[in-house]
Amino acid sequence: MTTEMLQVIRTDGTVHGKPEPPLPEELLRRFYRTMIQVRALDEKGMLLQRTGRIGFYVPSGGQEAAQVGAAAALEAQDWIFPTYRDPGMAIWKGASLTEMIAHEFGFATDRCKGRQMPNHYAFKELKYVSISSPIATQLPQAEGCAMAIKIKGTNEIVLGCMGDGGTSEGDFHVAMNFAGVFKSPIVFYCQNNQWAISVPLKGQTASESIAIKAKAYGFPGIQCDGNDVLAVYKAVKEAVDRARSGGGPSFVEALTYRMGPHSSSDDPKRYRPAAEEEEWRRKDPIDRFRKYLQKQGIWTEAFEKETWDKAREAVNEAVKEVEKAGPPAVHTMFEEVYKEMPAELAEQQRGLIEYLKTGEIKDSGEAFPL
Repeated sequence: MTTEMLQVIRTDGTVHGKPEPPLPEELLRRFYRTMIQVRALDEKGMLLQRTGRIGFYVPSGGQEAAQVGAAAALEAQDWIFPTYRDPGMAIWKGASLTEMIAHEFGFATDRCKGRQMPNHYAFKELKYVSISSPIATQLPQAEGCAMAIKIKGTNEIVLGCMGDGGTSEGDFHVAMNFAGVFKSPIVFYCQNNQWAISVPLKGQTASESIAIKAKAYGFPGIQCDGNDVLAVYKAVKEAVDRARSGGGPSFVEALTYRMGPHSSSDDPKRYRPAAEEEEWRRKDPIDRFRKYLQKQGIWTEAFEKETWDKAREAVNEAVKEVEKAGPPAVHTMFEEVYKEMPAELAEQQRGLIEYLKTGEIKDSGEAFPL
């Protein structure tokens, strides 16, 4: 059995034999703006880490289309259980760029108050669930959410995200099997970026594709070109519509590439061929979609400049605003643990505050130490 890859836009921007999804021009422009916003955030994030202003960053360059196309296929009421390489999904959902950057710093305006790893965003009102750092642990959680939706009978679906490395974990198989048996309203979504840190795809699976694994669990699996935002949108939208109409789960594998390091702590040159990187850079999802928009008469040089200028300006302004806030006070570690702080914790907090006044130790508010 073979898996045919869905593709809409070729690398030169021309349309493949598959029909384009009928989308309005403004939505296509929004796709492009959001992809560039993700790239601009990445540029700044790595610069901030390399200059010592933040402690850690997880880039997602090369995967912008895979993030934006998938998120665009959802409705406002739908849930996302993301990975730490999905900032484009949060941005598409309406997350505050300032809050996202505050999270990178772990500063006072960070919702997590510096208690969560950077790039592990959470936005309750957007149903963008707190990211799990252990690989694939979010998938049984996503399936549990989907089962709750099925029991309650609400018109929601769940997008359960993973990378190719996540499909080697037991949690992946548990979630897939449960979803197949109970026909829950979930779309499993794998961004196959070819490398799980330093382990290549051939070290993850002997299957001819990752998408084909869905067959064993009794539901459809489809592979799409993850650097083609329209192919991703089409594949995920069909799976979302199927789940919402009661058709049960689907699995979508988006073939893409992590163009940078796994994180700011990683050096991909130690394990990845330079020729492979160069080959995938020629498939850059932003370049491809720009060529498509140009051929459609939508793209202009003025639109390009305006989009990049606004994206970088928004990131820079957010950084300035966040840095004014500074890190959270150390005594806040006692807060937001319980709905009502127990007396013994309140006493410890008061004791710490008084001790800090002596000057014997300093409330340093250090950046995340990675």
